[in-house]
Amino acid sequence: MTNDEWRMTNEIRIPNFQTGRPAPDNAGWFGIRASGFFRHSSLVIRIFLMERILIIEDEAPMRTALADLLAAEGYRTLTAADGESGLARALDEKPDLILLDVMMPKLDGFAVCAELRRLTCDMPVLMLTAKGQIEDRVTGLDAGADDYLVKPFSTEELLARVRALLRRRERQAKSPVKLKLGDTEIDLARQTALRGKQEIHLTAKEFAMLRLLAEAEGEPVTREKFLDLVWGYTAFPTTRTVDNHVASLRAKLEKNPDDPRWLRTVHGVGYKLEL
Repeated sequence: MTNDEWRMTNEIRIPNFQTGRPAPDNAGWFGIRASGFFRHSSLVIRIFLMERILIIEDEAPMRTALADLLAAEGYRTLTAADGESGLARALDEKPDLILLDVMMPKLDGFAVCAELRRLTCDMPVLMLTAKGQIEDRVTGLDAGADDYLVKPFSTEELLARVRALLRRRERQAKSPVKLKLGDTEIDLARQTALRGKQEIHLTAKEFAMLRLLAEAEGEPVTREKFLDLVWGYTAFPTTRTVDNHVASLRAKLEKNPDDPRWLRTVHGVGYKLEL
């Protein structure tokens, strides 16, 4: 396709526009921004989806730096200066992603994340903290965080993790919402599991594992993929973590955990959900 033809992919090409000047930084409407020098007969306008990212960080310089960095990448940023206001804004605005500091006044990041999950808010959470001990990472992930980044960190790694979490959210939006395993009904969106009228308690990680298995549509999921996509920041030394969680799921969902009907082992690979 030539430069003089329209093309709709991740950009729009406007034909026969010749200029040697730099494009304006911002076209001013609907998140459309033109960029770059144009030496050919086309003007390239990139259209950004403007995902909304909430930054909950009590240190003003860090909060401003994160907001500026993300805005420069085409994201719309929202901010909060403490855990209490951050929780309120998350519930009100329902952002696509939350960057959450741990050490904050009023409510710390662990408490904010745990409350969001208690209220079945499923937006991804990336924790940012100077606390780099393994037990701190485990606490954050168990509170419901999707990933964990230790300060100081590079902007490239932060942006890569942001993109990965947003991709994961997009995949989840397309994945099955409900599963029926015999007499057990599982609602992945509301994070509830019922056998008849009896509630089955599943952890946030167990729901995430079931979602990943459902997305695979009967194909096996490797242990490494579970660690990468469910735990995000791999804080565990071996893949036995995945095996232990699968064993827990089988104990809760299978009539005979030793001879599972639904959660099947694929030897040498991982696990699959057989519906």
